[in-house]
Amino acid sequence: MPRQPKEKKRKPGRPKLPKREAKGKIVPVRFTGMEIERIGAAAQKADQTVSQWIRSTLATAMEG
Repeated sequence: MPRQPKEKKRKPGRPKLPKREAKGKIVPVRFTGMEIERIGAAAQKADQTVSQWIRSTLATAMEG
């Protein structure tokens, strides 16, 4: 029986992003239940994830 070449095992988890696309720091922030609900609703209304919405909202605030 002929041997088949071994397949490389994939590492668990998400593949690494290119350096320019990877986020650098994690900033822990706590929100109340009401704040999370409002943030989630605003993100959904803007068709964004919560993280995207928070980043875009902060970027807008920093411009002004």
